[in-house]
Amino acid sequence: MGIEDIELDVGGTKFKGIYIAILFSFASTLGGGIWAASEFFSRLEGLEETVSESLSNSELVNQRFEDFRESWTDDKKIIVSDIEVAKTQIQDAGIPELQGKLATLGTNLETILERQQELLAIQDRIIAVEQKITEMQVTVQKAENSVEKVDGVDDKIKKLEREVEDLWNGLDYLSNPYGSN
Repeated sequence: MGIEDIELDVGGTKFKGIYIAILFSFASTLGGGIWAASEFFSRLEGLEETVSESLSNSELVNQRFEDFRESWTDDKKIIVSDIEVAKTQIQDAGIPELQGKLATLGTNLETILERQQELLAIQDRIIAVEQKITEMQVTVQKAENSVEKVDGVDDKIKKLEREVEDLWNGLDYLSNPYGSN
């Protein structure tokens, strides 16, 4: 008894063994295609969430970077002003008053050094923020590239859907070749 000898009667229509084998082959292929499409769309949703989070984080980091830059500019102006004041005091200072002026200058220089340390700390933070921005830009670029790839896959899925529909039409014809609808 071979596969040709198997016969299945469904609603008055008899299917021979080879047609049953073909039907099971198409059904398993269709099921695999549906599973692959489901897995693909699941991954695509994950990428969309990642892109959204990256964009919101990038905007927040950009705002913080601008705040740091403004603070750094203001501190720099203060230090430059303090240096100009120190220069003026040195020029105006006379030799007999030099001891008192040196003490004031020492205090001003300590203040300047403190401010400079603050600026260096701010500069380090700005560098770290710029690195994070660069990393986020890379992440956003990767997400954009993934979205572009998804557009190509969408066309392939449409083609596969059309082929599956054609296969079903062929199966319908094979099951009833005389066309009594």
